[in-house]
Order: sequence, then C-alpha cells, then structure tokens
Amino acid sequence: MMTANEIRDSFKKFFESKGHVIVPSAPLVIKDDPTLMFTNAGMNQWKDIILGTKDPEPRRRTDSQKCLRVSGKHNDLEEVGHDTYHHTMFEMLGNWSFGDYFKEGAIDYAWEYLVDVLKLNPSDIYVTVFEGSPAEGIARDDEAAGYWAKHLPADHIIDGNKHDNFWEMGDTGPCGPCSEIHYDSRTPEQKAQVPGRELVNKDDPQVIEIWNIVFMQFNRKADGSLEPLSMHVIDTGMGFERLVRMLQGKHSNYDTDIFQPLIKKIGEISGKHYGESDDVDVAMRVVADHVRAVAFSIADGQLPSNAKAGYVIRRILRRAVRYGYTFLGLREAFMYRLVDTLVESMGQAYPELQAQSLLIKHVIKEEEDAFLRTLATGMKMIEGIVAEAKKAGKSHIDGAQAFTLYDTYGFPFDLTELILKENGLTVSEDEFNAEMAKQKERARNAARVEADDWVELREGHTEFVGYDLDECDTEILRYRKVTQKKNTFYQLVLSRTPFYAEMGGQVGDTGVLTCGDEKIEVVDTKRENNLPVHIVKRLPADVTETLHAAINVKARRATACNHTATHILDYALRKVLGSHVEQKGSYVDAKSLRFDFSHFQKVTPEELHQVELVANAMVRQAIPLEEYRDMPIDEARAMGAIALFGEKYGDKVRVVKYGPSVELCGGTHVPNTGNIGMIKILSESSIAAGIRRIEAITGQSVEDAIYALEKTIAKLKELLNNAPDLTAAVNKAVAENANLRKQVDGFVQDRIHALKEALCRDAREINGMRVVSLTGAVSADVVKGVAFAIKADAKPATVFLAATREGGRPMLTIMLSDDLVKEGLNAGKVVREAAKAIQGGGGGQPHFAQAGGRNADGLNAAMDKMKQLLNVE
Repeated sequence: MMTANEIRDSFKKFFESKGHVIVPSAPLVIKDDPTLMFTNAGMNQWKDIILGTKDPEPRRRTDSQKCLRVSGKHNDLEEVGHDTYHHTMFEMLGNWSFGDYFKEGAIDYAWEYLVDVLKLNPSDIYVTVFEGSPAEGIARDDEAAGYWAKHLPADHIIDGNKHDNFWEMGDTGPCGPCSEIHYDSRTPEQKAQVPGRELVNKDDPQVIEIWNIVFMQFNRKADGSLEPLSMHVIDTGMGFERLVRMLQGKHSNYDTDIFQPLIKKIGEISGKHYGESDDVDVAMRVVADHVRAVAFSIADGQLPSNAKAGYVIRRILRRAVRYGYTFLGLREAFMYRLVDTLVESMGQAYPELQAQSLLIKHVIKEEEDAFLRTLATGMKMIEGIVAEAKKAGKSHIDGAQAFTLYDTYGFPFDLTELILKENGLTVSEDEFNAEMAKQKERARNAARVEADDWVELREGHTEFVGYDLDECDTEILRYRKVTQKKNTFYQLVLSRTPFYAEMGGQVGDTGVLTCGDEKIEVVDTKRENNLPVHIVKRLPADVTETLHAAINVKARRATACNHTATHILDYALRKVLGSHVEQKGSYVDAKSLRFDFSHFQKVTPEELHQVELVANAMVRQAIPLEEYRDMPIDEARAMGAIALFGEKYGDKVRVVKYGPSVELCGGTHVPNTGNIGMIKILSESSIAAGIRRIEAITGQSVEDAIYALEKTIAKLKELLNNAPDLTAAVNKAVAENANLRKQVDGFVQDRIHALKEALCRDAREINGMRVVSLTGAVSADVVKGVAFAIKADAKPATVFLAATREGGRPMLTIMLSDDLVKEGLNAGKVVREAAKAIQGGGGGQPHFAQAGGRNADGLNAAMDKMKQLLNVE
C-alpha cells in the first residue's frame, strides 16, 4: 500500500514526465490580493497569469498546494469533524496548462494517471460535464463529453448543473465549465443495490468527487456577461486526502496515514479511544484537522489575532480547544503537544513546518492557555445566567444573551447550548443566528466594494521604474471606477510608473499625475495580483493623453530610510541575540518603522542598547547598496540572502545587500546606510508567544525627537530654578514630595479618626441597627477611611451610609458589619439601586460598596433610598 507521501510524489513525478515543471506550494496566507485572505484553491497563486498580467512561461506546471477553506464562498468549517471528508486545511494536487493543451489533453492525462498509474477500477469512475445554460447562451460541453467517451461508457458521463460544473473565480473574472471525477468506493453489495451514477453529488460519503478539471475559457464582466479569454487555461485540483483514502482502501479520510498519527497522539493525551463514541470521534477529527490548519498558518507567517486572517486562525484553534474541553475532558493546553507528530508526518514535504516548529508550539500554547481562561470566565457567566433564569422561573434563554457570550468573550454557542440543556434550559439557535446575521451584515456593509469592469485603453504591462527614477512619462493602460463606504475613486494601471505599490510591509507611494495644467493626486498605490494599481479621486479630462507621473520624493526618501533600517536591525538583532532570530513582519512608512521578530523572551534594555550600537555603527560606515535584480533564486540563497517564511518567491528575485546584511526584498532603499542618519529604538514589546516587536525612528524623526526632548529638559530645569545638576534637583524634589505626602497622610488619618469619633457619637439606633451617617463635601479617600475605621470597631449590627460630593461629583458609600451580611444584606445591591437617583452606577462587595454619578442634586434622595432598602428610615 502506498503511503500518503509516496502518493503525493507520484502525482508530481507523473506530470513532470509529461513536461510539467514541479513548483512549490504557495503560502496559505495571501498578502497581495484584497479579495482573499487565504489560498483556498490551487489556482490562487496563478491569478496574475490567468488575468494576463504576468508571463505564462513555463506553460505547464504541477504542484501540491496547501489550501484553507474557512470563510467566504468556500467554507467547510462547520462540516469538519462531523463527516469524514471535509477539512479546513487540505492539499490540492494540481496540473496547469496556460495556453498549451486544453480539454482533450487534461482529460487524457487524468485518465492515464488514475487508471494506468494508480490502478483505480475504471468501472468505479464517474464524471460530470456542464449541462449548459441557455440563459447565458452556453451550450452543453459536448467537447469534454466526447473526450470522456474515449474512456468511459455513456452511463458514466453525467450532466451537471451550473452550481457543480461551472467554475468561477468570483463575481467577475475568468471562469468556465468543468468536469468533476467521482469515485465509488462502496462495497460490491452496495453497488449492486444502487448504481453509483445515482449517488454522484448526493453527499454520499463513499461516492465523492476526487478531481475537478476546470476549462477556463470565459471572462465574467461586472454586468454578468461573458466574453472569451485570450488564452485557454487548464486548472485542475485533486483532493489529496480523498485520493489517499481511495488508494489505502479506507472509508474515511481520518483512517489514512495522513491523520492516524495525530488521532493516536490525541488518544494518548486524552485517554480516550477513537471509535468509542460519536462525540469522541468527532472531537478527535476536529482537533486532528484544526491543528494542521493552525500550524501551517503560523509557519506561513499568520499569527492568531483579533482581526482578519488572524481572527480566522484564532477561531479555528478555539473550536478545536472547545471540542477537546467538552468531549475529551482536556482542561489544559494540549494542541501544542501534537505539533511534533505533525512535523514527523508532513515535515519532509513541507520543510517550513520543521523550521518553525518551536515557534508554532509556543504560539499555540499561549493561545490555548488564553482561551481556557476565557472558557472559565464564560462558565461563570453562564452559571449566573442559569441561576437568574431559575430564580425567575424561566425555561428559555434569549439567543441574544448567547450571542453576547460568543461575540464578546468568544464562548461558542453549542457549548452554551450544551450547558443550558444540562440545567434544563433551552436557547434559541434562530435568535442567535439572527444576531450573528446582523453582525455579518454590518461587517459586509463596512467592507463592501463595488467595482466596475476595467476600461481597456491600451494593451501592455506595467513597467516599474521606481528603483531608478522619481518621475516619468506614462499612459493609462486601463482604469475602473470603485465605490466603497459611499466613497468613489478610480484605479489606474499605467504603462510605466515610479510609484511603489504597497508590498512587503512598505506603504505605497503617493504623488501626482500631470498633463499640462491639470494635476491628479495619487492618494495611494496598491498591489493587486502583482499589479501596481494607482488610486485617484478623479480621472484626467482626457484619459488617452500622455501623463507625467511623479512621486512624493520627501515621503519616499523617509520611507526608504525606514525600510533599510529594518534590514540593519534584522542583522543587528541576529548578531546580539543569536541566529535564531527571524523576521516575522514589518511595517514602514515615512514616519517610523515596526519590526517583528522571533525571540522567546523579553529583550533586555542592555541588549536593546547593544542592538542600537551595532545598527548605528553600520549607519556611520555609509555602506553602499549592492543591488542584484532578476537574480536566480538559487544564486541568491548561495549568497546567504535571507528569505521570509510565508512569502512567495519566483525563479528570479531581487537581492538587497548592505555589507553583512543580505536579504531578498522588493522594497525601495537608500543608496548607502549613511543616508539613514541615525536609528533610535522607541519600544520593544511582545505581540504573541515567541514574537517580539521593535518600534523605531530614523533620520529627521530622530532629530525631531531629540529637539522635543531638549525642550522637555529645558522646561524641567526652569521648573527647578535652572539647577545645574538636573538629576540631583529631581531627586531632591521627589524626596521633599515624599516627606510632604507623609505629613499629609498623617493629617488625613487624624481627620479620619476625628470624623469617625464624631459620627459614632451621633449614631442612631433604628430597628435594632446602629446607623452612622455622613453627608457633605468630603474627599473619597476620607469617606473610605472612615468606613473601614468604623468597621474595625467590630460592633454588631452597624450600618455606615454616606452621600457625599467631591469637586461637585456625587458619591454613595455603604459599609455593613459582618453579622448583617450573614443575615442576607448586600451593600453592592443596595448601592446600585440607590445610584439611580444620582444618575450613576457602581457596586462592590456585600460588606462594602460605592457608586458615583452625575447628578449631585439627587444625593438626598439617594440617601433616603439606601435607608429605605436597609429598613433604617
């Protein structure tokens, strides 16, 4: 029986034998496509070729692509674990043809590989072809059906509808009919009862799609119409996990050697056994699947967070932790313990797992620990909700409450539902989903972008000249109108441009386009599918005229200083902290820089000082830039060039070298390090487990910071009578202040004692309680001091009530002796109710509570309310 690793290799080697170039998987996390957060299909990394913005050579390629489907149109998250064949992270085996072979070649290759190489039974193979769409003028795909007829009988070739057999990149863009290949892995007895063709696309777990061959031949325009593509593209995707299942004779993807090592390890950790119950099985499948998605995402540079792609990864991780918590009895972090097992089984095919394993484990463990604390908090909140419902005689909890638990604290709905069920309560999933839908609609409205079709003016590709020029003449190749959040702007693609498009942490350039007396401001430059897109608020009067493009030189120079500084800091950090340091992200603009790096402890002030010394020594050396454009990537690596995990590099790369600092980088840089002037680190902090962040400034910003510091020092000297020794003067002032504070504290204590004695002398006995009252203008510290001084007397049945103000702000205070608390009185509840009279709120413990407000005129009413609630009127 072939192992999963052997099957993956056989696919790539087969297509290599057919003239395809084996290419590496692109990262899971997409950084230059605003329409996608994650690679969710094998074709994502080829979008620029398919869209015609990049040379298609080589025209035949093959790969095994890491994919993640957890959001948007392709979202399998909720099915994962509950069936045996859906996954979040999965591998897509693919072969590609860009303007080379088309339908016949793709179909013949698929048949040869499945039947001749893998020896699958032809009688168990079924295929679908697009049935056509009369409304769009698209006929049935008789061409594909005819090629399949060379290999299969007619009853194994099935018509499929638009949903299943017409593939589209999105609402607009390349698309075309497709042929799905399905395999029937049922027992002979089952096959005799129902023909496989009747179960195709019917969600039968044993008759499933394993391969999809997309024939891209159309372009979908914004108005919904179709036009032929200039180049036919073959885009195939075979589900690796499903294929392995077929070849290993299993009825579940999770029974293959892809998942079994993980499931066995989960069993060791939890003491549970796969197969002992449905709940345990689902939980183990969820955990085994999700740890792969999380680990690969972290390896590719995406850390869990509260925003965008990071939020999705955090959600996947928390879903796995919650299943382990609920069904496997795991109350401590456990997922990080699975990473070594994952590396052992997949590290050979994906070396980034091995290289990043230590970081992956640290990040996962920190996330697990944080969520387990959240779960504990949520459990306490649910206990409170249950208690209140039972006290009120309710049997149903509002779905909005469950949504608040989910939205604010990340507490999963199904766990809320389970806990409530155990307590004889129900919660409406429809109400919860309604709240969720409202939130999603708000998010969609905030992010909704409406883009018209591109208006093509000229053919051609953009030439970037910004490494050498600050301005140049150019023409508009195409443009389109875009509307977002009711704001309208235009995107321009130019024939030549000096504008750097946002990438690699560096912001996009701004500047102007001029034509005669007309000036068009470029407010930003973005990168979309590797294409520089210039953002303007209006179009030129004549879009066909030649334009002069000029960047904001001052901003570009400052940004270049900060970008080069990140390279120097990267080198300095490695030199001071060790070679384990790896860049994990950066952000540079004209004002400052941010540099994220791997390191498992806080960088000490002395270490930061050493980093600055190393970095600024390189600045003073004025090391010239050595730039290598279009260098073969193997030569770049031989030079020692540093590449970033999670970045996709082509066959040719740009190398930026400043002495010992050698990195792959597409950003703009200074001619020599002396242009930077100086690097000053402002802060160092943690942003995730094992990830630190440095924020720094360079050049003019350092000068500005020094001038600001000088002004501050001058003001301090002026306040201290221009003392020649500022440090000594400050120390003297601090010591004098401490002495004065000590005296003041003594006066306050005397005041508290005197006030307490006076109030106790005036105490009244009401309904068996000793009532001490305080009103008037009294500071909060004194009121609290008096309250606890009275409590310290430990006299039974004592109530202290205060309705005071300080600086016009009203405040209520209640203190109850311990015996009254034991009888059931609660200061917190009383003060919350009374605070309504002063338009405020507060709370505290049963024996002591305070509340503030906005309406001092309500103090008398508040005092009366406290007395009423305590029955001491």
